[in-house]
Amino acid sequence: MNDFSPDAARLARGLARSLDQQGWRTLAEFPLASGRRCDLIALDDAGRFLIVEIKTSAADFRADHKWQDYLELCDSFSFAVPESFPLALLPSEAGLIIADGFEAVTHRPPMAVPPLAPARRRQLLIRFGRASADRLRRALDPEP
Repeated sequence: MNDFSPDAARLARGLARSLDQQGWRTLAEFPLASGRRCDLIALDDAGRFLIVEIKTSAADFRADHKWQDYLELCDSFSFAVPESFPLALLPSEAGLIIADGFEAVTHRPPMAVPPLAPARRRQLLIRFGRASADRLRRALDPEP
């Protein structure tokens, strides 16, 4: 874990803080069953998942188009970018969050996608719970 650049890590921190205040619980660099790793996944009280793709620069966005693969693995999707990001590059249908190291502000609501199938939602909930427990255990006892 911790493949984030320092800039992306700052955005993830502000984003997690903001989503937490809205009732979401987040995990950064979340490994998906597909083998991909999303930048941030959030779970709300209703069991809905939001995936947020963090982009720190135009070059970062142009080099990585895997975000479309995440749409079948969540209930909604957004990009999180710094204030200096050229917003015209981002697809207009996707949610937009402007973030820094301390907070994040939603500028466009998350993009809704077709609902997750019950089996996929169950699998994702289990994966989220296990990843959360693993991270807590490692924080309490970093020795293998």
